[in-house]
Amino acid sequence: GVEVVTLWMLSTDNLSREPEELAELVGIIVDAVGDLAATGRWRLQVVGALDLLPPEAVTALRAAEERTANVQGMHVNVAVGYGGRREIADAVRSLLREHAGNGTSLEELADQITVEHIAEHLYTKGQPDPDLVIRTSGEQRLGGFLLWQSVHTEFYFCEAYWPDFRRVDFLRALRSYAARERRLGR
Repeated sequence: GVEVVTLWMLSTDNLSREPEELAELVGIIVDAVGDLAATGRWRLQVVGALDLLPPEAVTALRAAEERTANVQGMHVNVAVGYGGRREIADAVRSLLREHAGNGTSLEELADQITVEHIAEHLYTKGQPDPDLVIRTSGEQRLGGFLLWQSVHTEFYFCEAYWPDFRRVDFLRALRSYAARERRLGR
């Protein structure tokens, strides 16, 4: 019953790595996204601050996204150059530009702005908030992943690093999630 998955492949923090290391990581990501698109099983959507990536990588990622635009299967967000704070800042900038284009004054906007207005400008607009976030590598922190969207999300922390994450680890996460009583902030 999983309809939307987000794979966080490269954070905005990772963009400060040495140029050679970053180029290798971006190349691996572009190849992985191309392989995902080639299966034809998932509808891919690239999310993140793509303006921070090399133009040829952006072109390849967008091409993979376009090749899967009509796929009816699971929606897979590929978060590249993604950071939750950056996403929120981008959403607010987009909201301000939209209202400035409509002639709305800052005072009027300040009186009108709602949580829903900001959510309409997030990278994941129109998608449900995640029910479960699986954090690998033994880290027990968000690290900036889907900060806005994860307000009522359940978290599962796994010791395995992502490359070693197995089906059994995924099933353990699902079992843990299924055993929880979700109150959604109530």
